[in-house]
Amino acid sequence: MRHLLTLKDLSPLEIEEILATGRELKERYRRGIREPLYPGYVMGMIFEKQSLRTRVSFEAGMTHLGGSAIFLAEEVGFGKREPICDFARVLGEMVDLVMIRAKHHEDVVEFAHWSPIPVINGLTDFCHPCQALADIFTMRELLGDTQGRKLAWVGDANNVALSLAFICGKLGIEMSLAVPKEYQFSDETLQLIAENQPGWKLRVTQDPVEAVTGADVVYTDVWVSMGQEEEKAKREKAFAPYQVNAALMAHCPQAYFMHCLPARRGLEVTDEVMQGKQSVIVQEAGNRMHAQKGAIVWLLRQR
Repeated sequence: MRHLLTLKDLSPLEIEEILATGRELKERYRRGIREPLYPGYVMGMIFEKQSLRTRVSFEAGMTHLGGSAIFLAEEVGFGKREPICDFARVLGEMVDLVMIRAKHHEDVVEFAHWSPIPVINGLTDFCHPCQALADIFTMRELLGDTQGRKLAWVGDANNVALSLAFICGKLGIEMSLAVPKEYQFSDETLQLIAENQPGWKLRVTQDPVEAVTGADVVYTDVWVSMGQEEEKAKREKAFAPYQVNAALMAHCPQAYFMHCLPARRGLEVTDEVMQGKQSVIVQEAGNRMHAQKGAIVWLLRQR
């Protein structure tokens, strides 16, 4: 049995299988086909954080596959009312797989250790594998073959950036990262990235123009994530030169713009870019559902 906790744990072939399955299911979806591959299957969805895309994409995706999803929020007391080992084993008696959107990655790792069913990381402070799968899914719809293409990340070196580094390394996509020095990946994290795919190198700079030059995709995220509110003023000052705006996008006029959303318009990105012809944020968000359906099918096939 397999879990989807981080893309570092998957081989390039396994990632390709997930993406291929997602593409096939999306093609059927476009033709109005919702084939019930898993009738009666139930997904438990544990949420410690607010969500729009993650909740709706997983719940809709399970419905398309013939199953259903149960939203488990604060009232179930994840990590509070009882040990995670008990929570995981009991839930595994009642549902067929679990998705967790958690504050702490180690809690999801512990849950998966005890779980008798597949576990999907729907977001943690460490990484966001489902988002990165959807991003590459979208890049391929737009660009075709992504081998040797370039993705430029501008902003905070956060959980989404790390997941993109893992998947870009696995699939041979170039990636540059423009981040203020004090917010760049730690040496330990850079070592994890290097171990992920030997021979692949993440380009790190403090210069946004250098990062986006020659890029096929420019990507950013919020400067202040949930749990970092006390750092808001400090972060906004440090990241101000890293705003994705028309002037920056002019250095890569053929590039697409991506954002995992929600966005803070006027901070990390301008309205002009979000609404502009280079923006593919809505297509990218919609592909969360299709890429995740590929992941669900792949995981259930491993049981």
